[in-house]
Amino acid sequence: MEQSKVSIARVITYAGAFIAFLIGSGFATGQEVMQYFSAYGWMGIAGILVVFILFLYVGWDFVVTGYQHKFYNSGDIYRFLCGKWIGGFFDYFSILFIYMSFIVMIGGTGATVEQQYGISPWIGAISMGIIVATTVIFGLDRIVEVLGKIGPAIVILTVTLGILAIMKNPSGLATVDSVIPNLQLKTASSNWFLASLSYVGFCMLWLAGFMSLMGATSKNLKEVTSGAMLGALGFSLALAIIALGFMANIEFVAGSMVPTLKMANSIHPAFATIFSIIVLAGIYTTAVPLLWQASARFTDGKSMRFKVLTLVLMAIGVFVGLKVPFDDLVNVIYVINGYVGFILLLFMVIHTVKRIKNKAAA
Repeated sequence: MEQSKVSIARVITYAGAFIAFLIGSGFATGQEVMQYFSAYGWMGIAGILVVFILFLYVGWDFVVTGYQHKFYNSGDIYRFLCGKWIGGFFDYFSILFIYMSFIVMIGGTGATVEQQYGISPWIGAISMGIIVATTVIFGLDRIVEVLGKIGPAIVILTVTLGILAIMKNPSGLATVDSVIPNLQLKTASSNWFLASLSYVGFCMLWLAGFMSLMGATSKNLKEVTSGAMLGALGFSLALAIIALGFMANIEFVAGSMVPTLKMANSIHPAFATIFSIIVLAGIYTTAVPLLWQASARFTDGKSMRFKVLTLVLMAIGVFVGLKVPFDDLVNVIYVINGYVGFILLLFMVIHTVKRIKNKAAA
């Protein structure tokens, strides 16, 4: 009887968790939206539809599998779907990708402070690295919990930015496909469909352990699956609106390291200032769990070794994050890992087909 009662508040909480986990410097700065969607014009919107459909499937399958099998360790879901050896590869590869994603967060910080405030990216990146490492080492959970609520704020502001951008130059949407070939935009793949698959792929490497754990700890399957699907819808809508906003102003934002801030500044400098603070807070709340997972995977999460490893990984992340341009970080790290994640998607589909066949045979 308890299972049939669905709390709307908990559904929204699960949806918010799904959305917040996917928000980082790539989304908040608009760099990943440009490379994966807007750069393809109207076919990029078709790509977002593909992403939405796959997010529905992936989110649902991860939470159901976690709920049914009680996977509390992030590596369990990989071994369940792919077997001992390939699953082991995905387990360790996902940790590597998580650390590389931390590097992307650092790069996003440097690009944001330089573009918005004219501050050296080294100052911004080193400051963010120190704050994140300190949080990880001392476990300032309350701060993370408070700032974790910044996820919905980023979505609301980004959607608002997208709507205002469309209103600013609606005629740009009619000419975007003819303008794009002359801009030499950086893209995630050779075509929009592969880009959408790559996007879902790298998101899967973030979501696998997180969503399966969410399912394992949930007491109500309907709530957690509904939350995953609502989160997929909310995030995909946000992607579509900001992508359309960039498309309407594609010549203006082309080549910008932080296209959301460039767009926000054109609307009003005060709006850009508020948006930049939200972006940095969003990067912080994403960077903390990324660095923690990378450090805790090889230590007990409390010892001196954990603290030293955290500082070493932070220092390396800051150095690499500043040596490579932010748009290249997104293009290389996310795209390569996206294709590896797509292989995981194939294993998931095969597993789902086998499960349906076994059910039919029974």
